[in-house]
Amino acid sequence: MNPTMETQTQAHNYPLPLDFDNVSTLPDSYVWSTTTLPSDDPCHCTINDRKASLPVIDIGDQSAYDLVRHACEKWGAFQVINHGVPLSLFHETEFQTRRLFSLPTEQKLLVARLSSKVVGYGSARIQAFYSELMWSEGFGMIGSPVENARKLWPQDHAKFW
Repeated sequence: MNPTMETQTQAHNYPLPLDFDNVSTLPDSYVWSTTTLPSDDPCHCTINDRKASLPVIDIGDQSAYDLVRHACEKWGAFQVINHGVPLSLFHETEFQTRRLFSLPTEQKLLVARLSSKVVGYGSARIQAFYSELMWSEGFGMIGSPVENARKLWPQDHAKFW
């Protein structure tokens, strides 16, 4: 871990996402065994598995509320259809997400999330429930991310928010 990341980890008192660009071997703290998850965990099913498939919910369905609740309880994820969100917004969101996560780690750490907050760059907030560290990074937002965007792209932040 480089000195900047070490300082940030100590300042925030929680593990930051693994910087894959600066490690040559996977640290033991990131190794998950197949016995880590309970055997009835729905994550063991793949989307193409004939036994189970990711729920697809039509938001216009009168039972959508119950379907969402059930999907969250059993799967933790679902796909929504007929939501009315323009495809162009999905494309722009994906572009900006790739733009954010392709930044060098040191730059993303400029907006590192404090352990007591939900906004900013960091590990998944569910990390606290597992002894192994996650192979992921996240960026939490509530409202407008304009302040974080200004720190990441001082000259070119307008499209992010």
